[in-house]
Amino acid sequence: MSGLQQDSNHRASDERFAVYVHWPFCAAKCPYCDFNSHVRHGGWDEAAFRAAYLKELATTRALTGPRTVHAIFFGGGTPSLMQPQTTAAILDAIAQHWPVEANAEITLEANPGSVEAARFAGFKAAGVNRVSLGVQSLDDDQLRKLGRIHTVAEAKAALDVARRTFDRFSFDLIYARPSQTLEDWRGELTEALTLAGEHLSLYQLTIEPATPFEQLYNAGKLKVPEDGLARDLYDLTQDLTSAKGLPAYEVSNHARPGCESRHNLVYWRYGSYAGIGPGAHGRLVIDGVRHATQTERNPELWQQRVMREGHGMTAQLALSRDEMADEVVLMGLRLTEGLDLDVLARLGGVRPRLQTVAKLIELGLIAERGPARLSASPSGRFVLNAIVAELAAALEPL
Repeated sequence: MSGLQQDSNHRASDERFAVYVHWPFCAAKCPYCDFNSHVRHGGWDEAAFRAAYLKELATTRALTGPRTVHAIFFGGGTPSLMQPQTTAAILDAIAQHWPVEANAEITLEANPGSVEAARFAGFKAAGVNRVSLGVQSLDDDQLRKLGRIHTVAEAKAALDVARRTFDRFSFDLIYARPSQTLEDWRGELTEALTLAGEHLSLYQLTIEPATPFEQLYNAGKLKVPEDGLARDLYDLTQDLTSAKGLPAYEVSNHARPGCESRHNLVYWRYGSYAGIGPGAHGRLVIDGVRHATQTERNPELWQQRVMREGHGMTAQLALSRDEMADEVVLMGLRLTEGLDLDVLARLGGVRPRLQTVAKLIELGLIAERGPARLSASPSGRFVLNAIVAELAAALEPL
């Protein structure tokens, strides 16, 4: 390894560090979802899984060395299906292995159908200080079509519980749904903004591979809005959220200034994070070298592997400078603050070709934010994948 690469990777250890905990179980599988989520009608052995989480955390600590935890995120799946005692045990273990910042953000995802005041109080007592609710729609017919098992009334009740229990909460909605009109979305989002706190996640529906929605789409039984309407829906989203003081700080995430999800900012700013649990991904700096990690996706096989080997990892790959550069571009351009060219130079040893940058600026797709930052314009965010591909192809050594 060259001295330059060694230095750039070692300096990566100064970045913020987060812990992602994946809880894989759901009460039902939504037809649009490609996340690693599993339904177990007979339940699961929570004590056995709790032991595996604690064991994998201990092994991960040995890999990372001393770090300070900036944020913790329980994702899934449906983490609110776990017992609060399990959440508490995992949080206690994290605190035993790494110092945790005094004001660390600790988020737990929840579905409205699994919410009750007693369990939320238990999560708060365990140490959770922020919840993110998968509401997805404020229309009962649309909820049924999305395969959700809660109602609008249950969603609103869950938001009330979250608001009373936690200082910080967020919820998700999906738009650009089949047959959705601009006025439909205007009414739904306007109502959502009256229910929102400091943060809102708004995702355009995408047809993911190997999902029931893909099968319906390929059979011509499910139609999503054409590009023109999808763009109008996106523009309306930006207008309404900005007017209510929740501008986009990332392609699909909106927040009052200073209330952004700290955990997700670790990802998008290319910090490092431990991925714990079945199917979790991570980015760890190990012995000064950044690695991509991935664990076994099947929950029971993951649990057995952890108890046998101390971890559930199926991949621990050292990233090359080119791979890091591509990831920095991909993640950084998702943010409204834009791509940090100094981070790109430090980790990847590259900068985008000036001619390519000038062309994208002339087309109105990106803009310069200071001497060392590029951000996608509102038009550019709608075609972000193409911009990422063009910039990644135009990277050249310093």
